[in-house]
Amino acid sequence: MRLLIALLFVALASPALAQYWTHYDNARFGYGIDIPPGFEGDGESDNGDGQSFHNLSRAQGLVVWGGLLTADFETEVQAALAAAGANAWTVTEQTTTPQWAHFSAIKGQRLLHQRMMLLCEAAGYAAFRIEYPVTDTAEMQGVIQGLTRSFAASGCQAGDVKTSGAESSNPHRP
Repeated sequence: MRLLIALLFVALASPALAQYWTHYDNARFGYGIDIPPGFEGDGESDNGDGQSFHNLSRAQGLVVWGGLLTADFETEVQAALAAAGANAWTVTEQTTTPQWAHFSAIKGQRLLHQRMMLLCEAAGYAAFRIEYPVTDTAEMQGVIQGLTRSFAASGCQAGDVKTSGAESSNPHRP
């Protein structure tokens, strides 16, 4: 009887389970990331460095982008932290390694998580940043884990960063 009830529950819950993550690959910088259900893309940026995704019904935003290093990876991480501070975000957690960095911050009733990784033998980096209301914290932990787990270089080899027009302007960079 318990098995029958469990099967009935699974059958009734299947529409909720039918939402799948999609995948975004960036050809210019050679990185990819899975995109959670409910997030709609705004289309690739004009210079091909990334894309913004939004879950408007939940006031959640995800931005992914790549960039060329202006100095070294640590300098890029420090610039991202400084930009967050300049925009009134209070950094609550930070980890930096030679290959990747992560920080979390809060501003009012919103949270953000940003992760950056070194690409192409130190020629560039990729990053994602997700923002959401504090009330979504429990739900977003699994989303952040999925984003982090799927965020990876995709076949990027030394010298593979493709440059075009606006290398120094990055409309996705917070």
